[in-house]
Amino acid sequence: MRIDFDPAKDVLNIKNHGLSLAAAAELEWDWLVSHEDNTLHDYYEQRMVGFAPKGADIFCVVFVERDDDHIRVISLRKATKKEVRDYVASQN
Repeated sequence: MRIDFDPAKDVLNIKNHGLSLAAAAELEWDWLVSHEDNTLHDYYEQRMVGFAPKGADIFCVVFVERDDDHIRVISLRKATKKEVRDYVASQN
């Protein structure tokens, strides 16, 4: 899978969440649980919000699917405790 991101957003993500967007390449995308971003923002593209593991941690990733094997990452952070519980429940 090809993953890309805006370098300026990467700088902001590191500042805000302590993670480079490049770390999204290390997520276990086969275990991704995602849904459409239904916020009130009017984006020019359909954004997805997903949760996927990397090792023992669960991460929240906002992304756009460009095609079947190309993803543009917009944001990446560790999932909250509630998001982790919801993710684990969705796997059972």
